[in-house]
Amino acid sequence: MKIIVAIKQVPERDAQLKIAPDGQWIDESELGYSTNEPDAYALEEALQLKEKHGGEVVALCAGPARAASALRDALARGADRAIHILDEATSGEGQAQRDTLGLARLLAEAIRGEAPDLVLTGLQSDDLGLGQTGVVLAELLGVPHATLILHVEKMEAGIRVKRELEDGWFQQIEMPLPALLTIQSGGNRLRYATLMGIKKAKGKELRTIEAAALRAAGALGDAGAARAATATLERVYLPERQKRTEMLTGTAAEIAAQLVEKLRTEVRVL
Repeated sequence: MKIIVAIKQVPERDAQLKIAPDGQWIDESELGYSTNEPDAYALEEALQLKEKHGGEVVALCAGPARAASALRDALARGADRAIHILDEATSGEGQAQRDTLGLARLLAEAIRGEAPDLVLTGLQSDDLGLGQTGVVLAELLGVPHATLILHVEKMEAGIRVKRELEDGWFQQIEMPLPALLTIQSGGNRLRYATLMGIKKAKGKELRTIEAAALRAAGALGDAGAARAATATLERVYLPERQKRTEMLTGTAAEIAAQLVEKLRTEVRVL
């Protein structure tokens, strides 16, 4: 079984975030980066499937030069090889130029050449949190998909997956291959890169592809695929704090009625 795991490099969770002077993204000059946690669970699921059934695990990441460190970490954890789509537009101000569809197109073009049995992504990213890339990627690849996956079981004719639903409910689904799954965090215990794994990673293939080369190839080369982003990020800002005191007058019943009305129409908690 050949499995591709799409990962993303994001700012570390405990990083102190500051808005960039232009207000279009965060200031990245002093940030530390790590692998997106949901994507780490996707990688772990892929590695466990490989250990049970054999095959190959390929880590894939689109990002600037610094994103190569996330791929080296994936290789150290057990991935067989890695592909880095070098794309500076997924960093800094470029975030506003590369929407979900644009990013999914880059990933799809790289994946088509690999012809995998299974594509895994994290449920969502820790920075933007849109939760859309996986399902858009499945549509572009023309394969069935399922989201919120906690466990994958290989079957003779395909796979069986366990989905997390609301209120403690779960769903079991059988799917054909090839397919794409977005993995929910917490389904497995994450492994860490060992010293031996780090040494072995140095001898594994990490191939770099320029984003421009992918855009010029296949469907990305036509006029429709080259159009501007369908969604742009115009401004990033901290929540504005506002304090206002309003005195309610009248009888106890009248004040209670006013309070309920404000909670329903203004605060919207009822």
